[in-house]
Amino acid sequence: MNDISVCLTFDVDAESSQVRKGEDPVKISKGQFAIQRGVPRILDLLKKYNIRSTFFVCGWVAEKYPETIQNIISDGHEIAAHGYLHEELDTLEFNEETIVHEHTNQILGDLAGKIRGFRAPYWKLSKYTLTIISEMGYVFDSSLMDEDRPYIYSVPESPKNLVEFPVEWYLDDWILFEHHQQPATAVFEIWKSQFDAIQEIKDMEDSRRVYTLTCHPACIGHAYRIQMLERLIRYMKSKQATFSKIHPIAVEYLL
Repeated sequence: MNDISVCLTFDVDAESSQVRKGEDPVKISKGQFAIQRGVPRILDLLKKYNIRSTFFVCGWVAEKYPETIQNIISDGHEIAAHGYLHEELDTLEFNEETIVHEHTNQILGDLAGKIRGFRAPYWKLSKYTLTIISEMGYVFDSSLMDEDRPYIYSVPESPKNLVEFPVEWYLDDWILFEHHQQPATAVFEIWKSQFDAIQEIKDMEDSRRVYTLTCHPACIGHAYRIQMLERLIRYMKSKQATFSKIHPIAVEYLL
């Protein structure tokens, strides 16, 4: 059995996207579930199994709910950037996007200290995004889909590198639960199967066996779904998986 590291990651959007789009009160309230129930349940679950995770947080959410973000930090988790108001970055001009990143970095940094990583809202990058964040001193990104293991990304027009932690739609709770209305049993089998495959597949170096899962408190935080995530954690632990924040693994790649 090969060693495998698991990065459980959480995108703390809350109602940022719905507010930016001017959506109706019901859709806004759906985002607010993340703060009311989702994050507390996730923190309780992670504490139960002594797991430290990476939370990608929108700047606007940190401004509106600083106590929630402070609770995440107090439990030893990592804060990374996720836009200010969950923008579609590929629609912004260079100067507009730069302001979004710098503003978010300032807000999150005031709460959590140095911010080291980023994930694009909607996994939409502009041609400027990775250059901007690398120049800001970020170490890792988690937005691309060209691999199934972390790798060094050479930033265009920059001497700096990022460590990319690839993502995928089938490893995103929002797509499976909210878009496709999959039952928890089906989602468990998809996520478990990918975990098993990464642990067993022959074309992956042992040091590169990293399983990155994307969850949203407004989605995974519902009672039957958080129970499914706990079942998955127990299974992974039974297979000797280790759990980690992203930044410590990224640092190893850059050595």
